[in-house]
Amino acid sequence: MKNVKDHFEEEAKEFDKTILKLIPMYDEMVDSMISVIPFGSGDKFKLLDLGSGTGNITKKVKDKFSNSMITCIDIAENMIEMAKIKLEAYNDIKYYTGDFSEVNFEDKFDVVVSSLALHHIKTDEDKKNLYKRIYGLLKPEGVFLNSDYVLGSNNNLNRIYRRKWIDFMLLNLTEIEVKEKWIPKEMEEDFPAPLINHLKWLDETGYESVDVVWKYYGHAVYCGTRPKS
Repeated sequence: MKNVKDHFEEEAKEFDKTILKLIPMYDEMVDSMISVIPFGSGDKFKLLDLGSGTGNITKKVKDKFSNSMITCIDIAENMIEMAKIKLEAYNDIKYYTGDFSEVNFEDKFDVVVSSLALHHIKTDEDKKNLYKRIYGLLKPEGVFLNSDYVLGSNNNLNRIYRRKWIDFMLLNLTEIEVKEKWIPKEMEEDFPAPLINHLKWLDETGYESVDVVWKYYGHAVYCGTRPKS
């Protein structure tokens, strides 16, 4: 994770602008995730934002659910500092800097969300272990929602997904930036898995109502719920 941490420390200040140039349908992806949080706008609930970055997801959650109590964690200190500035109007947000697979949290949560973070976890076994850890952090009937970079179920789909991603970046960035910066970073830092595998791992962990909320080629929002008992 050190390469990921160093990269995000460097990119923190430009992250909000950059993400829109790199991720197709970014706003729609995030909005779809937040739209299925199972609470009313005035409800009070606890939410954990894993890999919170500069606070984009948390800000959108607070805009819709003003009484939500949010815990943010990110591996990069600069990201957390940027989030604190963006979210300075709120006094009910907790912040942690560290690897979210290792930090011990004080609370149990009604909702756990993550966006474009979990694909940095290197091995399938570590991904499965994280799903178990998230399961343990959820209250009964708590919901896990993840928006992330995923693979398809065969090589042909993955070629199409990759081509769509590169074509999108070329609308916003120079060919040199794409070929010499972002593609090498993706190859070095990203370890996506097929979406169908993620759904299987959630099911095997014990989550119920496992489903896909939204999908656009190689990006998806999927979810699962911890049973009532």
